[in-house]
Amino acid sequence: MTTETHHESAPTAPPDLRERAVAALSAARARTAGLTDPVSDADLTAQHSPLMSPLVWDLAHIGSMEELWLLREVAGRESMHPEIDPLYDAFEHPRSERPKLPLLGPEAARRYAAEVRGRVFDLLERTPLEGTALLDGGYVFGMIAQHEQQHDETMLITHQLRQGAAVLTAPDPEPSRGPAPEGPEVLVPGGPFTMGTSAEPWSLDNERPAHVRDLPPFWIDTVPVTNSAYQAFMADGGYREPRWWAPEGWEQIRTHDIGSPLFWRQEGGQWLRRRFGVTEPVPADEPVLHVSWYEADAYARWAGRRLPTEAEWEKAARHDPATGRSRRYPWGDADPTPAHANLGQRHLRPAGAGAYPAGASPLGVRQLIGDVWEWTSSDFLPYPGFRPFPYREYSEVFFGPEHKVLRGGSFAVDQVACRGTFRNWDLPVRRQIFSGFRTARDL
Repeated sequence: MTTETHHESAPTAPPDLRERAVAALSAARARTAGLTDPVSDADLTAQHSPLMSPLVWDLAHIGSMEELWLLREVAGRESMHPEIDPLYDAFEHPRSERPKLPLLGPEAARRYAAEVRGRVFDLLERTPLEGTALLDGGYVFGMIAQHEQQHDETMLITHQLRQGAAVLTAPDPEPSRGPAPEGPEVLVPGGPFTMGTSAEPWSLDNERPAHVRDLPPFWIDTVPVTNSAYQAFMADGGYREPRWWAPEGWEQIRTHDIGSPLFWRQEGGQWLRRRFGVTEPVPADEPVLHVSWYEADAYARWAGRRLPTEAEWEKAARHDPATGRSRRYPWGDADPTPAHANLGQRHLRPAGAGAYPAGASPLGVRQLIGDVWEWTSSDFLPYPGFRPFPYREYSEVFFGPEHKVLRGGSFAVDQVACRGTFRNWDLPVRRQIFSGFRTARDL
């Protein structure tokens, strides 16, 4: 296996990196405000689930991370508030313990994040975006924009877990007006392709470097598995039949009495779900959401199929058989638009299966970007030639069989933190995340 870059699509250089960085940082901060301003101070400081931090912790942590990397690492300044630094170190305190810490209150957290951002914009105006690995291509500014957007997704998960009346609103995705998919699955031809990236300027360390993978041919679902398809698994006793489950998964559903995706309940013979404070019938044609890796794996076995590997997913998403190139996105090298994918919290739900025909891959696979994170069968491992940058704790400390890889992003992911090469990972028991899946099979 050798490192390759000549079959990889590189983005067109933006006309002004500073404008791009300002736009990315501003979009992230506007979203942060939209997630924290509508709720009371009591909601901001409460822990809505032991799986999640209080919203006010995320708010101040965003400012702390920005201060650390931009004002202290790039500008060489002293810590603004050294006494609070340990409180917002994500590795210092588990999420379940954070409510007990002497955290900044809501207004103090907002002021701190705003003060950091004002200084950062001053810094951005006069800092050369070249000369060091952190500054080349504006990398460190893009890293911080992605970090804030990732915490915005985390805060949106907290909103889904909180009890009480709805406080977030967004229009539903429009029904697809393009041609329907041609069939339920697509054949991906065998052969080599370029996986990962060495050219995307804001890509994170676990996406690098670009390298060649050689795969046998395989079939992959044209669209993610839908609620109606998943209900067929449930109706057939899928949650009661141990032969479909990995041993750890079977223990998990028995121990916690799991019989449906998270946030579902049955009432009067109908399946309902709670979505951001609203209870509604489960829509049949949407991709299934809030399922663990174990649930996805069990469904795939029941269906006589399997989860795709991470490499298979990326080849289906990026490889163009006509040119041999790996695209930045399934549709090409251009940045996403609302016609391509359901991203950026424009909607608070996935679009119906088969939506966004303009976002299809060269082979016709739909919705590989946006809507739901897709579980793969792969453990989260480094690529050949991986180097941690700029800190080990982003990726390297999570490598190993404990975490499974998810791909493609969800409706909760902003485009700055979503690429054809972007890798997410989580524990296989996780269900509160915006996760779904599609299946594959050997030729």
